[in-house]
Amino acid sequence: MLVTSLLPLLARYSLSFDLIAGPDETVTVTIIPRKADGKSPALETSETRPISITASAAEIDAELSRGEDGALGQLIATRRTLADQIAEQRQADEDAKAAAAEAAKARAAKTATAKPTAPTNSARGQAPSSPPADAKPDEPATLF
Repeated sequence: MLVTSLLPLLARYSLSFDLIAGPDETVTVTIIPRKADGKSPALETSETRPISITASAAEIDAELSRGEDGALGQLIATRRTLADQIAEQRQADEDAKAAAAEAAKARAAKTATAKPTAPTNSARGQAPSSPPADAKPDEPATLF
């Protein structure tokens, strides 16, 4: 029943197991998801977090026999949903970046093709091209 319960995880991950006998005839089953070779892109840290179940062997067997309706099945389904949401969010982020880059290129192209405006000649805006006739070389120029 353990392998049947883990088939949804095996479709996406490579799994390692750790079985530890505890006090009072309890057992701890730890399932460690890892990236399956060539099956998926880089995994999120939350996706590779180990799943640990501690109970009696009979309780673990009973929980696993519930399949997808059991705690492990629900956890697997939740992780798969979250991983899919993360992948969708990443794709939306990449699409938004591409759209922003295209918009920036369009603005740059529009700005480059726009004709520059000719500067207006005003007496106030221009600095004199030569010093006044009464300016002395050893004294600073004055506005008064």
